[in-house]
Amino acid sequence: MIEENNRRTESIKKGTEKILLVDDEIIVLDVTKALLTHLEYKVLTARNGKAAITLYQENRDIDLVVLDMIMPNMQGGEFFDSLRKINPTIIVLLSSGYSLDGQAQKIMERGCNGFIQKPFNITEFSLKVREVLDK
Repeated sequence: MIEENNRRTESIKKGTEKILLVDDEIIVLDVTKALLTHLEYKVLTARNGKAAITLYQENRDIDLVVLDMIMPNMQGGEFFDSLRKINPTIIVLLSSGYSLDGQAQKIMERGCNGFIQKPFNITEFSLKVREVLDK
């Protein structure tokens, strides 16, 4: 059991980059922020696309945006396009409870850097975050 726990801990990847987390569900936002903070990232949060755009414009040193695909007011695709107009090279990780079909696939085809399906665990999430940041 101890060996299994050590293996699980070793596979978790940490970092120090600044991440903007965008999700309209408070519980998802809080839990994901706690995960990222535990992984030693600096985390900013926004509950919708418009607030996230404003936050990004005020914090141009953001290294990664973790974006929920389905949100009120401004859907993930619209937010992604708006963000890429501001910074065409910003790294974006799309997060959704839906599979990588339909709308998610369209966002990926427009240049999104990665996709992770909810629910995810800390190991999966830490590896995916590092994967997109390290490309």
